[in-house]
Amino acid sequence: MQNRMMITGAGSGLGREIALRWAREGWRLALSDVSEPGLQETLRQVREAGGDGFVQRCDVRDYSQLTAFAQACEEKLGGIDVIVNNAGVASGGFFSELSLEDWDWQIAINLMGVVKGCKAFLPLLEKSRGKIINIASMAALMQGPAMSNYNVAKAGVVALSESLLVELAQQEIGVHVVCPSFFQTNLLDSFRGPTPAMKAQVGKLLESSPITAAEIADYIYLQVAEGQFMILPHEQGRAAWAMKQKNPQSLYDEMTAMADKMRAKARQNLG
Repeated sequence: MQNRMMITGAGSGLGREIALRWAREGWRLALSDVSEPGLQETLRQVREAGGDGFVQRCDVRDYSQLTAFAQACEEKLGGIDVIVNNAGVASGGFFSELSLEDWDWQIAINLMGVVKGCKAFLPLLEKSRGKIINIASMAALMQGPAMSNYNVAKAGVVALSESLLVELAQQEIGVHVVCPSFFQTNLLDSFRGPTPAMKAQVGKLLESSPITAAEIADYIYLQVAEGQFMILPHEQGRAAWAMKQKNPQSLYDEMTAMADKMRAKARQNLG
């Protein structure tokens, strides 16, 4: 390990906090995002925290931009040891309200962006025997109501990570998948949904979270060091996942009740 890390979606939120956590250990970071100002701010904070690196604008929907980013990592850092596929967007809405465009947008960024990131950087990871850290979500495991396209994209990230875990073991490439619950982040900036009420509900969940992005980054750092594959940063999330494994039906019943409540609330708002 030469302490070189690539992060997508590094211009804000969890991506930035992961960069800062590893920067404090003196890592060199390759930071990408669609937001140039966000990237510059992350790089400034990374240098203050004791790390260094470079930034490159990259839209994870475009494979050629990711391969160009991988090439830049090879030229500027001599390779890469850890990749963090973190870039993501939020969306919500009941299945009947979501358009196929909403589905395409969500899958293109949150799932295929991770697939393309892994694909573009695999040759470098084979050389360094590095690690892949994919950022999924508790939505991948819990499938809450009114976010089917988000649930499906994030569940795909978990399935991809499980596939890579077994396929890449022989090449000594480590794989980790992170499933955070709601936390204080700017995910709402990218939120896309059919109703403003849905955005407001998600906003409340984000604000009421007891855990910050910095704490999640710290938890990821420790769990990766321990070699943990599935990383669940929230205590509530770990409890919910344990419950679902033991008694899936009880969780489905809870989610059904939640969907009814959401519909009732939406009707009230319209009324």
